[in-house]
Amino acid sequence: MKSVNDGILVIDKPAGYTSRDIVNLVSKKLKIKKAGHTGTLDPMATGVLVICLGKATKLCEMFTSDVKEYTAKVTLGIKTDTLDNTGKVIAKKDLKISKEELEKVLNSFKKKYLQEVPLYSAVKVKGKKLYEYARAGIEVTLPKKEVEIFDIKLLDYNYPFFSFKCKVSKGTYIRALINDIASALNTYAVMSDLRRTKCGKFSIEGSTSLKDLENDNYNIISIKDVLDIPKIKVNDEDKFKIINGQKLDNKQEVLYLDKDNNVLAIYKDGKVSKMLY
Repeated sequence: MKSVNDGILVIDKPAGYTSRDIVNLVSKKLKIKKAGHTGTLDPMATGVLVICLGKATKLCEMFTSDVKEYTAKVTLGIKTDTLDNTGKVIAKKDLKISKEELEKVLNSFKKKYLQEVPLYSAVKVKGKKLYEYARAGIEVTLPKKEVEIFDIKLLDYNYPFFSFKCKVSKGTYIRALINDIASALNTYAVMSDLRRTKCGKFSIEGSTSLKDLENDNYNIISIKDVLDIPKIKVNDEDKFKIINGQKLDNKQEVLYLDKDNNVLAIYKDGKVSKMLY
């Protein structure tokens, strides 16, 4: 029998928790052993955290969106070692920026560019996480990777504070984006707040708070309602073939369901891609 907990749970992560903390809380509450998230949020950040449960953990990569949306708050004039307001201040500059100049620079970031990965991150260099180098005081060349800023818009500005919303590609560090914006303005800046409002098709409007989770007020989204691939119901004969991993004639990528709408497997080129039974 399949567990009712096979699916997706979208959590509105509060500040002060790691993404792993939330996965552990969900696992304990639902009494489920298999759970994982599709994209890390920093402890200070809030918002959409997509949790895969049970058989859905096999599909984390498929649910990891290439597009994410955020709102961020920024403090101009200071720089920290972590690029956010939790770090040690390492530089200051009191340079008032006009709203027009700020908007012009923000608009200039609607592009693809090579973004330097923040030192305080879990990206590995030579098998070691960057934050481990930072904590050990070891200098390391920070890697760069291509990111894309699809849209960015100023929400509010009252020097030295401003806020903006953005739509970005997977892997974009908002802390690093803010640092790059500050460099373009010839000043410093740190991220003082971050909220992820959307991750692919999952938005903050459909999310569950930890309080709602505790009060059993949550909705687990079925795998079949999330996957954007064709769904085909099969008879008992084909179900037997599928759960035994046998080949089928259909060459397209498809999610097979039994006559009761239970998910069985994803097939591609006539072979099992992901067994979900």
